[in-house]
Amino acid sequence: MKTLKLLSRNFLIYICLLSFSFSLHATDEPIDIWKSNEKKNNKSLELDSSLDGNNNLNNEVNIFKIEKSKVIEDIIEDTTLNSKKIKITGLYDPQDYDLDLNMWTNSNGDQLKNLFGRISKLNLSEDAAELMNISILTNANHPKNNITEKEFLKFKSDWLIKNSNLDLIEAYLLKNQILNDNPKLTKFLIDQHLSNAKVEKACNVFSKNIKPITDEYLSKFNIYCLIISGKNEEAQLILDLKKELGFNDQYFEKKINYLLGYISKVDETISERSILDFHLAHKTNPKFEFEPGEKTKKIIWKYLSSSDLLTSFKEIEITQLDKISNIEKAVHNKNYSEKELFEIYKRFQFNINQLLNVKETYKSLSNIEARALIYQRILLESEMIEKLKLLKILKTSFKKDNLSNAFDTQLKKFLKEMDPLEIPDNLTSFYYTNIQIDKNYSDKIEYNNDIMYQSKLINYFNGDYAKSKIEKDVDNFLKKIRKNKKYLFSKKDIIFLEALKSDGIKISNKFDDLYVINDSEIPTDIQIMINNNEIGAAMLRIVEVIGSDRLERMDEDTIYFIISTLNQLNIDFIRNQILLKVLPLKV
Repeated sequence: MKTLKLLSRNFLIYICLLSFSFSLHATDEPIDIWKSNEKKNNKSLELDSSLDGNNNLNNEVNIFKIEKSKVIEDIIEDTTLNSKKIKITGLYDPQDYDLDLNMWTNSNGDQLKNLFGRISKLNLSEDAAELMNISILTNANHPKNNITEKEFLKFKSDWLIKNSNLDLIEAYLLKNQILNDNPKLTKFLIDQHLSNAKVEKACNVFSKNIKPITDEYLSKFNIYCLIISGKNEEAQLILDLKKELGFNDQYFEKKINYLLGYISKVDETISERSILDFHLAHKTNPKFEFEPGEKTKKIIWKYLSSSDLLTSFKEIEITQLDKISNIEKAVHNKNYSEKELFEIYKRFQFNINQLLNVKETYKSLSNIEARALIYQRILLESEMIEKLKLLKILKTSFKKDNLSNAFDTQLKKFLKEMDPLEIPDNLTSFYYTNIQIDKNYSDKIEYNNDIMYQSKLINYFNGDYAKSKIEKDVDNFLKKIRKNKKYLFSKKDIIFLEALKSDGIKISNKFDDLYVINDSEIPTDIQIMINNNEIGAAMLRIVEVIGSDRLERMDEDTIYFIISTLNQLNIDFIRNQILLKVLPLKV
């Protein structure tokens, strides 16, 4: 049957070979052109008459929790502009964030590489990550000095992989139709979906792609997706075509032939070379069993957990310390439940002397047995301070074996039961480092009309004030301050007034003596970027400065130079969002 089907397809295959080869040559790279004389009047781009002009808008992606952001027209190719290919890959219209199409033009590539390298080592906070997304995903011309287009795109891909926002990655890849140009990023996306047992979502990536798949791994994944969606003929045709072009993967072909119904015998071979290979072994073997080991990849552990294939561990013997060790590593990597691990710890048998003298006894046991003993003693301990000491010992034990994440959720549960006022000084640091601190603020604003930067005047940054009214109200407030000798003019008041001045709001000169501006507060390298109009680089430096901090917790001097930088670069939209985070009271 298979032979007859292949013979009946021979003519189609050779026709496809010609068209497939042509399409690979004709669609090497995605192209986009932003006309240099584009005006901010929202006029549509005029396409060359040779183009079909069918542009699709992608779904909106909220950044900085703003509803304003939108995506621009799909990537197009204009072959009439100096016969050159110009690539712009991104998601957001620069006008939405008061950025610029040439935000990277003046940047030095060596400096950008250094910045990207430093940022890649940071664990960015939500605020910094949102700014990073805006910076690198806004449509803009690529930098050209001392950096290649490929290098710049790689920085984007590396950040997206680290940030691991799968929806954002999918929007970026499909919006720009660059699945082939960014195979590493595309593989990461579909592999993550598959490891979460979301096969349909992984395959959906291919259904929205309009270009031929050229990467071998992605092509194999696409063939599998066609089969599970019932498009066997199309899947077989593409596989035959690939084989004519030299494709050879016996493992993959056996699994696919089984799914196509050409063979009935189960191939029990299990490959861990990729998550797709592993998934195919699972889906082609009704009696599939697999026991992960120390060398098993994290993504396969994740797949096993998501697919409920780790149930055998519930019957694990406490004497099987090597298997328990593997479970500890899986818990550390968040691929196995902490609760299940500690249930195993509870099954260890210890005598009363070991439990009573736990602080000495655990030192003579193996690390796993020691953790089990300490955990059991914690469950029996009623004295808060003693329990806290044992929790610290247990956490230290995990850390020494590079398993600190394995005791995270359970630790927080214990700590939440304790009164922070009763924590002794020598354990305060441990307590506050490990407990989950609830955010003590919300988006609801409470005004304090006795302090300028917390008064209703800040509604100006929401767009709720006419220019004439804000000038009048600020003037009246400053008159009140001058009369009140006890009023302490703070740095945030200065930040507020300087932002107004940057927008052209007139502040009377008679109030100049209320505060002094220190221009040297802006780091020298950032000021140079501002002077050179290196918008993209300056945004990256702000991301680096924020780092792992929340904007609300940053000191006033740092907020001052961040706002001053945005003032000088006229990035008012982003500046306003930051001001509305750091100035008002939150309740």
